[in-house]
Amino acid sequence: MIVKAIRTRIFLEGENLVRFITKYVPKLPDRSILVVTSKIVALAEKRTAKYEGRAAKEKLIRAESEWAIRTKYVFATLKDGALVASAGIDESNANGKLIMLPKDSMRTAQYLRRRLMKAHRLNKLGILITDSRVAPLRTGVLGIAMGYAGFGALRDYRGTKDIFGRKLKYTQTNVADGLATAATLVMGEGKEQTPIAVIKNAPVQFKNKVMKHELRIDVRDDMYGPLFKSFPTRAGRKS
Repeated sequence: MIVKAIRTRIFLEGENLVRFITKYVPKLPDRSILVVTSKIVALAEKRTAKYEGRAAKEKLIRAESEWAIRTKYVFATLKDGALVASAGIDESNANGKLIMLPKDSMRTAQYLRRRLMKAHRLNKLGILITDSRVAPLRTGVLGIAMGYAGFGALRDYRGTKDIFGRKLKYTQTNVADGLATAATLVMGEGKEQTPIAVIKNAPVQFKNKVMKHELRIDVRDDMYGPLFKSFPTRAGRKS
């Protein structure tokens, strides 16, 4: 698998996202995956707010999340079925503003896929919209797939056998978040100015339709569920 980050100029709020992508990725190979950071998707949608102090930011975080609890450094929040910091609201590379997550990253991924497949005359194309997250008891950020289209997000091993013939009961590989982490690693988190990446030879199953909530798990079935007793009962429930 090859992951290549694309350096661009600074994306401006309200810009046309498809036009911007096409400028910096004039040619996409068939069976590739285009990665786009959620930040420039949000900027295209003008999902920003003026920073007016900590109290106003906290109010916005709570409004943007389904559940929120204050931690030492940030708010731990439930947003779009995922546990993320401060509802994904970010001040980095925001030029004094607060940038929220996109309205519907899954829908945007589908839209970008349609437009870019047509423009590049492709048969198979994946789109991945990423953000950063932290894992419990681990330092440093990983990538997370906020939206995707064109490929299956899970590889299911349940019911198959391991090398010694033991049947696997629970194992599934999170393909989308794995790709998001690989892309986040090469795209960076600082001043790299690489909000786009192209992944070639990814071990994915390309498909036209994806299940919107296939990566979500009910908090009652989650390994970390006992740690989050204050979660609402609906948290993470598939719909």
